[in-house]
Amino acid sequence: MSRLFYLETFGCQMNVVDSERIVDLLQELGYCQVETPETADLILLNTCSVRAKAERKVYGHLGRFKPLKDARPDLILGVGGCVAQQEGEKMLAQVPYLDLVFGTHNIHALPELVLNAEQKRQRGAATELLDRETRLRLFPQRSSGESVTRFVTVMQGCDNFCSYCIVPHVRGREVSRPSGEILTEIRSLAEQGVREVTLLGQNVNSYGLKEDGERSFAALLGEVQKVDGIERIRFTTSHPKDLSNELIDCFSHLDKLCHHLHLPVQCGSDRILEAMNRGYTAKEYLAKVGRLREACPDIRLTTDIIVGFPGEGEDEFRQTLDLVGEVGYADAFTFLYSARPGTAAAELPDTVDAEDKQHRFERLVELQTANNEATWAADVGSAYEVLVEGESRQGDGQLFGRTTWNRIVNFSGPASLVGRTVAVKITRNFRNSQLGELA
Repeated sequence: MSRLFYLETFGCQMNVVDSERIVDLLQELGYCQVETPETADLILLNTCSVRAKAERKVYGHLGRFKPLKDARPDLILGVGGCVAQQEGEKMLAQVPYLDLVFGTHNIHALPELVLNAEQKRQRGAATELLDRETRLRLFPQRSSGESVTRFVTVMQGCDNFCSYCIVPHVRGREVSRPSGEILTEIRSLAEQGVREVTLLGQNVNSYGLKEDGERSFAALLGEVQKVDGIERIRFTTSHPKDLSNELIDCFSHLDKLCHHLHLPVQCGSDRILEAMNRGYTAKEYLAKVGRLREACPDIRLTTDIIVGFPGEGEDEFRQTLDLVGEVGYADAFTFLYSARPGTAAAELPDTVDAEDKQHRFERLVELQTANNEATWAADVGSAYEVLVEGESRQGDGQLFGRTTWNRIVNFSGPASLVGRTVAVKITRNFRNSQLGELA
């Protein structure tokens, strides 16, 4: 009889890909995935440490499962991901009913950790950051899983060390996967029915720059463009300082490249950007936005913004508002600054009053909400190409897909449309999706 596992995933798209690999490894051990923890023999949390108080939240989350562990001592409980990488064996000491901990470089070690826990040999932790050669051997590669879209990891880690960011400390330094392996995987996915790939990394714009003889990221996109069966290409995440003219030009001549780019700005003040160690000024950022719109006039941009970074005054915040108003983002992910342990910014005095920080956050959200509504409401009445991905969560026999701008559209249609690109007329706009009908 198969054993059952329950997996919760927190945070970014990198964690989603890591969780897909975790599922594969556990299925190879004979485990079957379930949707609720109460029936599981193994419970895993794949964690993220980017947000505020992430460690405390994970420890609190583990407390939910203690009654299950008390009732069934054979239940295996584990934590992976960025918080596991950051906390290491300390988690085992602080949570006596926790069985295993594995870091961002150690997903491959999960089967051994699980087997040890099953056989009651020992509680275990694997959180070593691996060397470059070992990491290159362990890059995730997956089948399509009957999916129309798929993430393809092209690089891992980050060398930028933005002063507020924990990623280089828990994901390690940059390493780019050989382009030949990437293209082989994408060709295989296309043969299995995948129609859209998203090239994934902490900073894909710097792909290949530190590898002798490797393609640039723009050149890699050009090769993906040639893969038969692939209809759409996306990529994330992009650091503005590494957004080259060569890469910008791809939006003008690669017809498979979607007209959406997530380009985190974080702040509109040069003084704060320098304190963040971002490597560009607001003027340089806006110049790249201008070049993007020259190359692709209908491109839609999304971004990340931090409010209340140490030392941010009202003038600096107004500069952020001005930049947001000038760019006109289609959407923005906004965050209140919180210190992450081990980062350079954590050593800075947090001089922004909590009430001021919250008030600024609300003003930014109000401005960006207006931008969102203006951008997406303008689509109503027009028809756009939508790649149909599957059945909609809205039910009622609806399907869902995405426009070139990565906007979810729900509409009624036969299941035979899954995997096809169809014209859908937008009839209504919502905060995070649109409603449409077959044109």
